[in-house]
Amino acid sequence: MLFPRKLLKPLEEQLRKPEIVVLTGMRRVGKTTLLNMVYKKIASDNKVFLDLTNPMHQMIFEEKNYDNICSNLKEYNISIKEKTYIFLDEIQQKPDIVNIIKYFYDHYKVKFFLTGSSSFYFKNLFPESLAGRKAVYDIFPLDFEEFLTFKKQEKIFFKECKLKEKNKNNISYEKYKKFYEEYLLYGGFPQVALEEKQERKIQWIGDIFKSYFEIDVRTLADFKNINIFRDLILLLLKRTGSKLEIDKISTELGISRPTVYSYISFLQGTYFIHLISPFTKNIDREVSGTKKIYICDNGIINNFSKIDIGSLLENAVFLNLKKYGEVKYFQKRKGPEIDFILMEGSAGFEVKETANLKDYLKLKKIADFLELKEFYIVANNFSNEQGIINALDL
Repeated sequence: MLFPRKLLKPLEEQLRKPEIVVLTGMRRVGKTTLLNMVYKKIASDNKVFLDLTNPMHQMIFEEKNYDNICSNLKEYNISIKEKTYIFLDEIQQKPDIVNIIKYFYDHYKVKFFLTGSSSFYFKNLFPESLAGRKAVYDIFPLDFEEFLTFKKQEKIFFKECKLKEKNKNNISYEKYKKFYEEYLLYGGFPQVALEEKQERKIQWIGDIFKSYFEIDVRTLADFKNINIFRDLILLLLKRTGSKLEIDKISTELGISRPTVYSYISFLQGTYFIHLISPFTKNIDREVSGTKKIYICDNGIINNFSKIDIGSLLENAVFLNLKKYGEVKYFQKRKGPEIDFILMEGSAGFEVKETANLKDYLKLKKIADFLELKEFYIVANNFSNEQGIINALDL
């Protein structure tokens, strides 16, 4: 059974638009499945779905005269003289195809849908000549709302935080608590979410990490010492939710600062990590401020680095907050902090395993100082107190 993702509707709407659609994200997040769902929505038979990991599909585009490709496509019952839909999966397997895509976009009525497993190479793969011709969508592991869909569970999620707080209730919390516990420990990769057996979940997570390391890292990166890169990943997993201290990492791994920065850039570009900046009204200070690090998926953290439940909760909260817009954090040099500030709506969030009114009043003091419009405690355990949102309601 196939379950819809939130991106399905925007991608379906793209069927009526001319732009080249690019769907990018980590391996195993469901890119191919999602595009297959869009493909099946097309009423026309003048469509084709090609997997560029298949050498036979690559051969279609191996022509010096691009117009000859039209004849190759006829073998797949495609007539380029009318509206055509071409879906290309794993485009990174044939980078030179980008010029062909541009040619067909400019000369024929072709609607392209493309997938690739990383934004890292897309930044350089698509030339400036495609500016204004493409619409790029990032897809991530499941957020908790999508996770429940994959579990065949129906739950109302309110977009506004005020409504999340107002409509919380213990009955709903108890109903979905076990699902959130699973989400915290095993994360949101679709394959893992659909698996019921714990040992199989762990196997899938290991397989996903191996796939990332063996395919993305080894084929896309030109790192001289792959073992050091692996050690950096393990070190970062342990520091989930912590500030990214480049000097300490450099010393601990015995590598230069520029090398650390290049590794971090790759991990960020391939969606493995997320970095958030400090919140400040001083632009110069914001640019130079130390960033905090979060990981793409809780299952990977928990499987390869045993950290406390508080850090897992904080990571899960971040992954579910970022869908609402840009996220930052606040911390004085010496003093209180706010875990997350959602820039859209000017709302602050402090994450707690268990929260009470005292925690809320403490947060209020900092939020008032920062002139935030809204502020909430996000708690794993249910509380009826004012200003507290259940983590599973995000």
